[in-house]
Amino acid sequence: MKKQIAAIMLAVMATATAATAADKIKIGTEGAYPPFNFVDSAGKIGGFDVDIGLALCERMKADCEVVAQDWDGIIPGLLAKKYDLIIASMFITEERKKQVAFTNPYYLAAMTHVAPKGAGITTFTNDALKGKVIGAQSGTTQADFIAATYPDAEIKLYPTQDEANLDMVNGRLDLQVGDMLPLLDWVTKNDDGKACCEIIGEPITDKKFVGDGVGIAVRQDDNDLREKLNKALDEIRADGTYKKINDKYFTIDVYTMK
Repeated sequence: MKKQIAAIMLAVMATATAATAADKIKIGTEGAYPPFNFVDSAGKIGGFDVDIGLALCERMKADCEVVAQDWDGIIPGLLAKKYDLIIASMFITEERKKQVAFTNPYYLAAMTHVAPKGAGITTFTNDALKGKVIGAQSGTTQADFIAATYPDAEIKLYPTQDEANLDMVNGRLDLQVGDMLPLLDWVTKNDDGKACCEIIGEPITDKKFVGDGVGIAVRQDDNDLREKLNKALDEIRADGTYKKINDKYFTIDVYTMK
């Protein structure tokens, strides 16, 4: 009997320890992709992605910490268990599903072309853009898109979106391709972006590149965490928390793009 009681107590203690560990979640984000994620002048990580992540943590009653990680190392960092999930405006693609598991989308996705004002670019084919200098952030589906679509262009890749934007301001790019929402924010709200550049052409919505929307990535064996995140996402959509965060950054509902 004593042995049985001891075994039960050990099992209860182990369960309690596991529950405590499960309630401590480390979130990885890029911190260089405004307005979705950024590091402010005080060194604090913020943005739409971060606010959504923290709202999900609150709903799951989890103690969460947010850390910044360069984009090129963000999936390797998750797999190395530097953090438990990635919320960094990551498109859900078949290629990425080979490495990580995704939640349901927490917003929809599209890419766009941005050019200097008056560039006169109206045709988006390899022949029309042959020899043009086209930029994108490295390690992204945007980079994959320009490599596949404009193989005869001169392609320049950058560690961050801000660096691509800076080269465009300084006249070193004829065109760039990026995620539609941050680039729309840049050309309408940022002084440099407003002065130099404009969105051109139709939104790029090819699922080969934009996938099934933007999701939160977890390790493939963390199905329990993935399901908890999906449940919490449904709840913050239903109770208005998502809308409050959305309206802080955007004039449209990015969950539906309406």
